[in-house]
Amino acid sequence: MKREQVKCLIIGSGPAGYTAAIYAARANMQPVEYCGMQAGGQLTQTTEVENFPGYPQGVDGNQMMMDFRAQAERFGTDIRDGEIVKADFSQKPYVLTTDRGVEIEAQTVIIATGASAKYLGLEDEKKYNGQGVSACATCDGFFYRKKTVAVVGGGDTACEEAIYLAGLCQKVYMIVRKPFLRASEVMQKRVENTPNIEILYEHNTLGLYGENGVEGAHLVRRKGEADEEKYDLPIDGFFLAIGHRPNSQVFSQWLDTDETGYIKTIDGTPRTKIPGVFAAGDVADPHYRQAITAAASGCKAAIEADRYLREQ
Repeated sequence: MKREQVKCLIIGSGPAGYTAAIYAARANMQPVEYCGMQAGGQLTQTTEVENFPGYPQGVDGNQMMMDFRAQAERFGTDIRDGEIVKADFSQKPYVLTTDRGVEIEAQTVIIATGASAKYLGLEDEKKYNGQGVSACATCDGFFYRKKTVAVVGGGDTACEEAIYLAGLCQKVYMIVRKPFLRASEVMQKRVENTPNIEILYEHNTLGLYGENGVEGAHLVRRKGEADEEKYDLPIDGFFLAIGHRPNSQVFSQWLDTDETGYIKTIDGTPRTKIPGVFAAGDVADPHYRQAITAAASGCKAAIEADRYLREQ
């Protein structure tokens, strides 16, 4: 099989991937970018983005990613549909295989495959996605000012999301499956000391309801026990905070990851332990997970890739 040869292969098409493409194309690296399963990344599931500089009136998430794509294409990025399903970083040039069986020899690789929020698996989560269901309080909390919301989860992330939302919302419920919080002691105390947060221990969500968006959640308390109780909780927003799953499985054989799967990079740079292979955006960011930080890391990755090629 004939292999295609490229200077810079970018995998993923969210803010990190597209920004890397803009910088790589302007540096004459002739980047080839594969969009992955979800062209545009997680932002395409967000109705309105209000916290990205340059959009003073806010912007639809899909429109924003189309703007990013158009800018990358303007400078000559070869953007393609499809996924990378196999990677071989054992020797240079690196060989990557697409879902259509195409093999690509790449001198540099920028991994910007993002992360996927974990969901409960309810059909209603899909039904109300963007209409009251969110996996990012920092992204969408502003839309629920002075309203009532629920946060699902009992770890540090859930506590952080609940505290953030408590600063905006009239009331925040935490729906916690266990009879205790898994969060660190300091986070537990912060939640307990926030007057408009109420923790619903030993609760599970059965579904959501509402005509034109989420109006409430069907809950069950002490599921399977003799005193099991089902009831409806009126809410305006339903926030998932049970973790994210970085889309790094294809590369985990070759790169160091943390226990969750986030790719480890070197000394705050996008460099991985494999020379010429870089990671940008949410696939390497367990902390911030914002469009602006993803875009910045995509910029860094492209600059590092350009430097690497020049040194070779």
